[in-house]
Amino acid sequence: MPLASTILMIRPAAFGFNAETAANNFFQKTTIFPSTTIQQAALKEFDSMTGLLKEKEIEIIIIDDTPEPAKPSAVFPNNWLSTSPDGKAFVYPMYAANRRKEKREDILQILAEKFIVTDLQDWSELEVEGRFLEGTGSMVIDHDNKLIYAAISERTNPAALEKFATANGFSAVAFLATDRNGQPVYHTNVVMTLGEKFAILCEEAIEEEWELIAVKQLLQSTEHEIIPITKEQMHSFAGNMLELKNSADKHYLILSQTALNSLTNEQKERLSNYTELLPVSIPTIEDTEGGSVRCMITEIFLKKKEAN
Repeated sequence: MPLASTILMIRPAAFGFNAETAANNFFQKTTIFPSTTIQQAALKEFDSMTGLLKEKEIEIIIIDDTPEPAKPSAVFPNNWLSTSPDGKAFVYPMYAANRRKEKREDILQILAEKFIVTDLQDWSELEVEGRFLEGTGSMVIDHDNKLIYAAISERTNPAALEKFATANGFSAVAFLATDRNGQPVYHTNVVMTLGEKFAILCEEAIEEEWELIAVKQLLQSTEHEIIPITKEQMHSFAGNMLELKNSADKHYLILSQTALNSLTNEQKERLSNYTELLPVSIPTIEDTEGGSVRCMITEIFLKKKEAN
């Protein structure tokens, strides 16, 4: 399982509660605070997080969001953009119409200037068909074993998933995951995290026994130790983590303070056997937009171009 040492993050310019995404993201919470207060708080959390990652020598490409048009969810670029170790870059079909404005040609150009991009695939045309596949939110991808884990929802269309998987030589492992109210979980990366040698999985969310068995068997056969979390922990974003490495090949598990607080001592110890836990405090971002640290990070697996 390759780990990224370079990541891309978007510094928010108009962060706020997105009513369009709230239609099926039940992790979002309404707020009484004015939009300027929310934006300022989110910006402070973002800068603190990126500062900590830089201290740990994780390379970050930070791109400022454009103020116009306002894009309240722009801090989550992994839903519209991802890359792969074989040189591909992908642009994805997005459920919320106002999130489609997050796709920026200038960001793709920056990647092309800095890295070797062998193939750019834009799957946005599926939006016209009402079929959505929101990047590494919808798909937890095991690049080494050519597997995609995907929880089916309005944002993760099974036909779109199969098209993407077939086009890129992956096998798709689809299942239904539900939250504590019985609603489909909007993104797979809230249900599970895939590290190099471990997997965090909310087994309680996968109600069909045969689907859970299939997911667990694949994780075990690919030599990932499964660390289960509860639905309550999932709602504290304990499934929304990301393992990265720095320039010295030291491994870090990026997670929110909310997620860390929800873990038991045993879970922390098991994770610490593989990687160093690196918590960041982002309560405004989590509560307002219903996503956590993994959603904020686009991994850059592309090879850097040599300097002239």
